[in-house]
Amino acid sequence: MTIRPFLPPTRTLMGPGPSDVHPRVLQAMARPTIGHMDPEFIGMMDEIKKLLQHAFRTKNKMTMVVSGPGSAGMETCFVNLLEPGDKVVVCRNGVFGGRMKENVERCGGIPIMVEEEWGRAVDPDKVEGSLKNNPDARFLAFVHAETSTGALSDVRRLVQVAHAHGCLTIVDAVTSLGGVPLDVDGWRIDAVYSGSQKCLSCTPGLSPVSFNERAMEIVRKRRKKVQSWFLDLNLVSQYWEGGAQRVYHHTAPINALYGLHEALVILQEEGLENAWERHSRNHRMLRDGLGALGLAFCVPEEERIPHLNAVAIPAGTEDGPTRKRMLEEFGLEIGAGLGPMAGKIWRIGLMGHSSNPKNVTYCLSVLKTVLG
Repeated sequence: MTIRPFLPPTRTLMGPGPSDVHPRVLQAMARPTIGHMDPEFIGMMDEIKKLLQHAFRTKNKMTMVVSGPGSAGMETCFVNLLEPGDKVVVCRNGVFGGRMKENVERCGGIPIMVEEEWGRAVDPDKVEGSLKNNPDARFLAFVHAETSTGALSDVRRLVQVAHAHGCLTIVDAVTSLGGVPLDVDGWRIDAVYSGSQKCLSCTPGLSPVSFNERAMEIVRKRRKKVQSWFLDLNLVSQYWEGGAQRVYHHTAPINALYGLHEALVILQEEGLENAWERHSRNHRMLRDGLGALGLAFCVPEEERIPHLNAVAIPAGTEDGPTRKRMLEEFGLEIGAGLGPMAGKIWRIGLMGHSSNPKNVTYCLSVLKTVLG
């Protein structure tokens, strides 16, 4: 049997992620590989840290990249901060709030669930009530932009509620970083994680994280070792924060980090506020076009993620065959619903390099064709 080199087809990625990768990022990843302890590479790591601080809007010293996808960033936050018996108020308004609950349980913590209707933002009043009923809770965990439903929650308000009750916050910003306003220092977020493959226009496989000093104090004063050696910030920080005297922890994904560096440079060149406005502007264009086709949004307008649009599948339309036709005939990928929303919604992404008027026009044209 002869297996030939894999040549992927050209697609237009307008699903929940990954998004289209910027050509400059692909070019950067093709540059020569050097050692992960090479002084030149270490200098680039320091630049990534500064660029991430800019993107997160933070001065947190512990701002770095986890060598793994957003799920690894999520686990980094939970395994470093939680110890057995810790109570965590977890907000679930979609799939990824449920994964937070799973992480709490695997760390030996006790999840206190605040359930919200899928397709709606987290209700700060419900969170307030839960914290009042659980004064011994140590953390509040929630998703900023719930990818499975298209709902955007009010981070600033939720963090205020948590801090008023003496809780630290763990925030999922996988889909929000670079696409909507996110102000880690201004909103006093304690621990936050994201992903490289969405609004940053990079390839999957890396997870930016940031911990403030209050969170790091908990990490340093743990009673027990972090249950994951690979994700233990007490160890990996000696590689990311060690200055010229770095301590080897693991072989970093060198070329993937070239790509993230380039993606963050592109974001800096565009400007954070300009990137937020671009995502919002293209959302409005898509919204108007979907309305003209008779497609209805599943999330109230004031609670929508502008770059992850959840729309109801029209009555009489088959989900799988329609998306398959869009992919095979037109090279256009959109996302299916997850969990209880499977077969009921499509998720149309406008993230990062995919967020442009040409893609909006193309997507609307294809939908018009396949829906007849």
